[in-house]
Amino acid sequence: MLVQQIGTSIKNRRKELGITQPHLAELAQISTNTLYKLERGQGNPSLQVLSQLMEILGMELTLKVKKIV
Repeated sequence: MLVQQIGTSIKNRRKELGITQPHLAELAQISTNTLYKLERGQGNPSLQVLSQLMEILGMELTLKVKKIV
C-alpha cells in the first residue's frame, strides 16, 4: 500500500513538472523500467533511489514512527 502511494505521488509530481519518465529516469540514474514499476506501485525502491527522485522532484521524504505501548 505504501509503495503505491509513493509511486502515485512521484507520478503526479513528475507530471506537474512536465517531466517524462525517460527524462526523470535519466536524471535519477535509474532505468525507465524501474521508474515505471515504481510509479505503478510494483517496485521495491531503495532509500537511495527514493532520495534521488525526491531531490529531483523537489519533494521531501518523511518517516512517521508510531509509538508502540
